Amino acid sequence: MSDIETHNPKSTAQIAGHPLHPMIIPFPIAFFVSTLATDLIYLNTGRAGFAEASMWLLGAGLASALLAAVLGLTDFLGDRRVRRMRQAWLHMVGNVLAVALQAVNFYLRAAGDMRDAIAPSGVTISAVVVVLLLFNGWMGWEMVYRGHVGVTDEMETARVRVRDR
Repeated sequence: MSDIETHNPKSTAQIAGHPLHPMIIPFPIAFFVSTLATDLIYLNTGRAGFAEASMWLLGAGLASALLAAVLGLTDFLGDRRVRRMRQAWLHMVGNVLAVALQAVNFYLRAAGDMRDAIAPSGVTISAVVVVLLLFNGWMGWEMVYRGHVGVTDEMETARVRVRDR
């Protein structure tokens, strides 16, 4: 077996061996889930501040999702073994769909009265995206736990230490 086949699939976007994509993804997830929460609070209270908060959260979610997407795509393109994983494709397509839906959500709110855009389309899109994020997260963890993408095992660490001596 060749040396490259004995190693786990690598995360290409990394600093000091630490994958960057998993460090960034909590941000868009938190922003998009919080968008749903503030949408629901707005619908229950009618307080305009929650509609405005949803808009800010959507914007922050889209901006951080863009960074996460660049890092994720770097990992996806950087190791052919990652591209061969069904979970990687499902994870990527699901996340592109979630971000596209949130971009539409943002546009609908920006194009008109953001408060009117929340019911029913905005909150519906937000809820669909949260469900998608659950699926996408499951696929991401499948890549890590089953496919060991970006994981450095003890045996791999020992081989690297011996090779670097």
